[in-house]
Amino acid sequence: MAQSSFSAESAGLLRWPGGSARCALGRGGVTPAAVKVEGDGASPIGIWPIRQVFWRADRLPRPETALPVEALIPEAGWCDDPASPFYNLPVLLPFPMSHEKLWRDDSVYDLIVVLGYNDTPPVPGRGSAIFLHLARPDYSPTEGCVACAKDDLLALLKIAQPGDALEIAR
Repeated sequence: MAQSSFSAESAGLLRWPGGSARCALGRGGVTPAAVKVEGDGASPIGIWPIRQVFWRADRLPRPETALPVEALIPEAGWCDDPASPFYNLPVLLPFPMSHEKLWRDDSVYDLIVVLGYNDTPPVPGRGSAIFLHLARPDYSPTEGCVACAKDDLLALLKIAQPGDALEIAR
């Protein structure tokens, strides 16, 4: 897997069946899911099922994977407003409540793996949009997601199967 330098505040380890990789974690460090709060910037420690993959077809070829894959569109968003009935769900933009835009100018969301955190059903305020995505070159902290090198993420997706889960650990 790819080798990189990591800052102490965002250094983490992502594990999956048959592999592991260094990753960048949230700017708020890590936190147990039981105390995770929307906007805390922390990545939730635990084992989370892999739900689906989004990718920017204008920037990358379709990833090799047995997981459900969907091409992002410019109107793709994700609701992060605890007051919304669409909290922690994908939405189409424009969207009147607080949301994250998935079609970004930088490359971090060129490949997104949706993790099954706080989604069955979503509990308002317990955290939303917990993704595995591409790390910035300096592995700076995320807003609460997990980020790794493109080669690592592509290697994971190549062996991932429906029903697999990932572990976020420090």
